[in-house]
Amino acid sequence: MSTALADWKGAPAPSAPLIEGRFIRLEKLDPARHGDALFHALQGPGADLKLWDYLPYGPFLERSAFNDWLNNHAAHSDPYFFSVIDKATGQAQGLLGLMSIVPAQGRIEIGHVTFGAPMQRSPRSTEAVYLLAKHSFELGYRRLEWKCNNANARSKYAAERFGFSYEGLFRQHMVVKGKNRDTAWYSILDGEWPTIGAGFERWLADDNQTASGQVKTLVECRG
Repeated sequence: MSTALADWKGAPAPSAPLIEGRFIRLEKLDPARHGDALFHALQGPGADLKLWDYLPYGPFLERSAFNDWLNNHAAHSDPYFFSVIDKATGQAQGLLGLMSIVPAQGRIEIGHVTFGAPMQRSPRSTEAVYLLAKHSFELGYRRLEWKCNNANARSKYAAERFGFSYEGLFRQHMVVKGKNRDTAWYSILDGEWPTIGAGFERWLADDNQTASGQVKTLVECRG
C-alpha cells in the first residue's frame, strides 16, 4: 500500500555516508579517497568511453578536468553522489546519485549513472541501483524516477529490467552537447516497491549466482 496522504509529512533529504550491500558498498563521493580509482575505471586504459555518450559531461582527457568534475559533484547535496566500491577489491568502480530531490512531495530520482567496464553487466551494477532504490523508499519517498535520453537504448532497457514503468516522452526536453534530447520518463511507486524489491533480492541471492551468470533473470525473479 502507498503512504496514506492524510498522514503525509514529507521525507528527509538523503544524507547517508555509507550503504552496505552484498557485492558492493555505496560511499558518499570523496574525491580525495576515490578519485584515482574512478579515473582509472572511467577514463583509464580499457575504459568504455561510450558511457559518456548520453551524459551532459565527459569524457575527460585531462585529469585536472576530471578532478574539477568530481569536486563539483561532491560539493552538492542534489545530486547526492555515491561512489560504488567493489567489496572484493576495495576499489571504486563507478558513480551514481540521487537527484531531483523533492522531500516535501516524496519525489526522488536515480541518475548520473556512470559505471566503469568492470561493473557493466555484473551483479554490482544491479545491486547499486537496488541499494539506492531501497534506501529511497526506506526514507519514505513515494515516487522514484528514472529519466534518460530517448536515443539511449541501453538506459531504457535497464529501466524496464529494474522494474520501472514507462510514463511517456518529453519531446525537445533539452539540448545536450549540441544535440536535441527527447527524454523518456520512468518511475517506481512506493506501493510497487515491495514486489520489485523482493525480485531484486531473489536475483542477488547466492543461489541465483553462478560463475557463468544468473540462474534466473531479474524479470523472472519478480514473478
